[in-house]
Amino acid sequence: MLTDLILLVLNAVAGFVTTLLLARFYMQWARVSFRNQLGQFVIQTTDWAVLPARKVIPAVFGLDMATFVVAWLLQVALLLLAATLQGGLGADNLIPLIFLRGLFEVARLSVWFLIIALLISAVLSWVSPGNPLGGILGAVTRPFLQPIQRVMPPIANVDLSPLVLILLLQIVLYLIDAASRQIFALVM
Repeated sequence: MLTDLILLVLNAVAGFVTTLLLARFYMQWARVSFRNQLGQFVIQTTDWAVLPARKVIPAVFGLDMATFVVAWLLQVALLLLAATLQGGLGADNLIPLIFLRGLFEVARLSVWFLIIALLISAVLSWVSPGNPLGGILGAVTRPFLQPIQRVMPPIANVDLSPLVLILLLQIVLYLIDAASRQIFALVM
């Protein structure tokens, strides 16, 4: 029971930090300015891990791979700790699987980040259109929405592309979870 509580707290902390790292990754990818309250918060809470990693891990095609790798390694560390605390780290083939599972976890958290960013952005566009947070989240989600908006124009001045994207992201989330379950069911 104590192990479960420790893992619950560690999972929450690691999930929060990983989400902040993913926010930094997406904000840099979408070229969103960090000169705002959210951007400063993300930078200040992730610099401790990203700046040293950038000395070793270069950017690839303009993507901040150091931030992504730190997010992945954080999830791997959590999974290794969970396996150790639960006494399941005895198998030699488990370590490579944990690294693979870390990728699945980062992908899952990435999809959830986008879904939540879309929901908050949509709500803010209705409730408080001039809110700076809505602009930041809109800039992060815009590259994902634009392909849908090209195919599906607004209906009566209502943009339904966020709903379509959320549905597509739910499908991606289902596929990630299904693939993860299937891969790990073969081994365990």
